[in-house]
Amino acid sequence: MNAKRQREGRSILKRVLITLLVLAVLLGGLAAAGAYLWSHFGDRVSLALGWTTNDYEGEGHGETVVVITEGEIGEDIAKSLADAGVVKTSEAFYELLLQQNPAVEFLPGSYRMKLEMSSQAALDALQNPENRMAFTAMIPEGLTVAQVLERTSAGADIPLEELQAAAEDVAAYDLPKGVDSLEGWLFPATYEFEENTTGEQAIARMVSEQKAVLDEQGVAEADRERVLNIAAMVQREAGRLEDFGKVSRVIANRLDEGMKLQMDSTAQYGMGEHADGSVWSTDEALADDNPWNTYVHEGLPKGPISNPGRDAIAAAVSPEPGDWLYFVAVNLDTGESAFSSSLEEHDAAVAKLGEWCSANPGKGC
Repeated sequence: MNAKRQREGRSILKRVLITLLVLAVLLGGLAAAGAYLWSHFGDRVSLALGWTTNDYEGEGHGETVVVITEGEIGEDIAKSLADAGVVKTSEAFYELLLQQNPAVEFLPGSYRMKLEMSSQAALDALQNPENRMAFTAMIPEGLTVAQVLERTSAGADIPLEELQAAAEDVAAYDLPKGVDSLEGWLFPATYEFEENTTGEQAIARMVSEQKAVLDEQGVAEADRERVLNIAAMVQREAGRLEDFGKVSRVIANRLDEGMKLQMDSTAQYGMGEHADGSVWSTDEALADDNPWNTYVHEGLPKGPISNPGRDAIAAAVSPEPGDWLYFVAVNLDTGESAFSSSLEEHDAAVAKLGEWCSANPGKGC
């Protein structure tokens, strides 16, 4: 083969290789784009095409308790069932509820339910009087005093006004000097009461249980309010149990560094926005000069912002070792958070949350 033909051959081969490379890049890009889109929208595509369902099948398994409080509407109950793992999605249950004629009316109270029930099975169970637990209140972790009293009233058949009046008399429960609120002092658990239990007796039992847990963790009386203050933030901020100790460490590190805690949960609590289900705080809440707002004030908030459970208290007592100064949720479905020791890392994690929120509208963003 002469030199000219060799050069032409090499030129052709070069063009073929370049073409193949471009095709590979394009296909790889399409695959990457497809993988990205599927990871963000695959569930909705599968649901629309009938490949998956947003409802479980069958009667479920195991056991849990769901509380319906006075004034809750169908959307509230659907969300409670989904949050408790009873139904697969709140949408499936609510859509079923809207199809009922006449409309279903629910009695406030605590209901014994199963996990992973079909929406129809869950609806049937809520309408079965045998599943309504008499004089039983199920109090989950992270509720405020007001929310605890509502659930106690609904489950234990104690008038809400009686419970509220009893809660105002903070001095009746032998709390440390200077404590002027029961916030943080009502231990989350499932309580079975006697038929004639008074509001004061019910609250006294919850306070007694919280004191017992503090004793179990070796917390001295002088440190109890501080520990509960930190534990309440841990309970509200951490999306997963495995992150409790890390959130507690971020709080400890920031206090040691003289940094403001800047916990959204405290800003939301101070403005009464803690129950709206959003991970973002309003500008008004972040700027409001109230004693719970850790974006405005240094150090701990005025007092606890919720009623923490045993795991959050343990994390407050013994934070996980680490140098983290920041954290942010990056997946609200799983509760996963990213922990960072630098602002640059944290900003990248915040951007990741923004991407997740864009791909998952209506899920708490």
